[in-house]
Amino acid sequence: MSSNKKPETNNTSAASSPNKEGTPSDELTVVVEELLNSLSNKFAGVSSEIFAKMDEMSRRLDNLESALKANQASDSASSSKP
Repeated sequence: MSSNKKPETNNTSAASSPNKEGTPSDELTVVVEELLNSLSNKFAGVSSEIFAKMDEMSRRLDNLESALKANQASDSASSSKP
């Protein structure tokens, strides 16, 4: 919402000084850059969250695999004893 306030303030100053041509396009450029930066930051945050969850899932799968192998080893050892 702060990006919406900045162009309004700049539009008012541009309207009071008509000698500055290209100001609306400059304002649009600033707003678009702010939007792109915001989206980029959000994407980076979501990406890092996804990678963290994938790492956690990988760790849990590794633990599960180890537990299953240990269980199989104990089952095969107990079945070979009698």
